[in-house]
Amino acid sequence: MRHGKKFNHLGRKAAHRKAMLSNMATSLILHKRISTTLAKAKELKKYVEPLITRAKEDTTHNRRVAFSYLKNKDGIKALFGEVIAKVGTRPGGYTRIIKTGFRLGDNAEMCIIELVDFNELMLKDSKPAKKTTRRSRRGSGSKATETASAAPAAEKKEAAQAAETSTEEPTNEADDASNESNEESEKN
Repeated sequence: MRHGKKFNHLGRKAAHRKAMLSNMATSLILHKRISTTLAKAKELKKYVEPLITRAKEDTTHNRRVAFSYLKNKDGIKALFGEVIAKVGTRPGGYTRIIKTGFRLGDNAEMCIIELVDFNELMLKDSKPAKKTTRRSRRGSGSKATETASAAPAAEKKEAAQAAETSTEEPTNEADDASNESNEESEKN
């Protein structure tokens, strides 16, 4: 029986799967973004995020544990160097999976898996979220009627002020035009 064995075997024996995930994790750390199938990306996420968490504390033991997973010196240098410099303050969720469609040939669902803080396009687009006030639909009634009556009154005041300024502007323009014509006639 296979009770409790819920990770994806990815159609490979254990040694092949372990080597593949190690290579993919090294590529992700070195290149910051890789394209793969959705199933492999989900397994890679489970494989690489604990390594990044472990790399937050730079000790000899943690480097050796990470090396036992990655088996690549350049990957270890990049992980404990530039990757941790950017994601060191983040409390998890170091990777992002973006679905890109289906592969021609076998119609496998493809995606891009990337390290979150290394995508400059996403960082530029992110704006601080506006704070919204939460209002209850069930109010005490008196406050709700006060705010309801205050809002139309404020709108009426704004509309009246806008109407006054719009009526004043044409008269000023007419005066300016008549002043200009008078000046021109004086010159002639």
